[in-house]
Amino acid sequence: MSKLRLGFVGVGGMGQMAHLSNYAVLTNECEVVALAEPRPQLAKLVADRYGIPKVFHDHKELLEKADVDAVVAAQPYRRHSILIPDILRKCIPVFTEKPLCLTVEAGEKLVALGEQSGTLHMVGYHKRSDPAMEYAKNVISEWKASGELGRMRLVRVTMPPGDWVGGADKPLDSGEKCLPLDWEPYSNEFGEAANKMYDGFVNYYIHQVNAIRFLLGEPYAVSFVEKSQVLMVGQSSSGVCVSLEMSPYRTTVDWQETLLIGFEKGFVRIELPAPLVRQRPGRVIVMRDDGKSAPTTLEPTLPMRSAMRSQAINFIAAVRKERPAPCIAKEALEDLKVARDYIRFLFPSR
Repeated sequence: MSKLRLGFVGVGGMGQMAHLSNYAVLTNECEVVALAEPRPQLAKLVADRYGIPKVFHDHKELLEKADVDAVVAAQPYRRHSILIPDILRKCIPVFTEKPLCLTVEAGEKLVALGEQSGTLHMVGYHKRSDPAMEYAKNVISEWKASGELGRMRLVRVTMPPGDWVGGADKPLDSGEKCLPLDWEPYSNEFGEAANKMYDGFVNYYIHQVNAIRFLLGEPYAVSFVEKSQVLMVGQSSSGVCVSLEMSPYRTTVDWQETLLIGFEKGFVRIELPAPLVRQRPGRVIVMRDDGKSAPTTLEPTLPMRSAMRSQAINFIAAVRKERPAPCIAKEALEDLKVARDYIRFLFPSR
């Protein structure tokens, strides 16, 4: 099969470190043929570094003049509702970072537009592509299907802040100032304080909100939020307890994100590396204890491949229709609804 021709919209820090550097090495699967970046000096630096032949000022010019099979739009999420519609109307598959956008209302419009055009919009929840998460998901699915470990009872995620860069190289930087841009406005439902808290929540914890549903394999709803904003508790559609522990402590030179999936007769524990760590997967521990034989603990050896690299591979495969994308816009919309409910608990209407 011929290589996919990719266009990049935005090559700032995250665009380079999390995305462009991973697609650039997948030389058998794709080639980056165009980029759009309003900072001309930065655009030239990046294009020269990665051998990208065509450079444009913005996404509209790229869509008009470049021949691309898919677009990676590495943009801040409050830009998604402004520029992604132009890509979807061109029926070009697109990848964006998490979350889908800022508000539920804008997210609903993006989902509807993508469904009307029949265009893939993959949202970058890279944790789903971590080999540790993929392994754990398979184990959980097997246990649920067989029933050998009893009922699934708990999904708990603990996410203290830490060193999220994980030693990644610094991106190219021209020193140019960012130009003034349009941003998605805050929701009319909340006041200023609530909107700022909502914005912070979807920025820092939406990955974990999404990971809970991924591991559950079913929807869940928020049922309690502790007022100090350390704990959010919910319940899945089948009655599984879920909890998200936010910033119970901090680490300055480490990343200690953990996920625990409890069954009646065993558990799966996942330890994830820093988001930008280079070519290192998470760690999985699987414990079985049926009460009849000696308990067993397994820690599989996983491929030395980072979640970000795997995510790039998964997007290419989804564009080619070789397998479904790990997370599309319609499911990502559910994360914004959970975030909205979280804020509603903290700021109840009177």
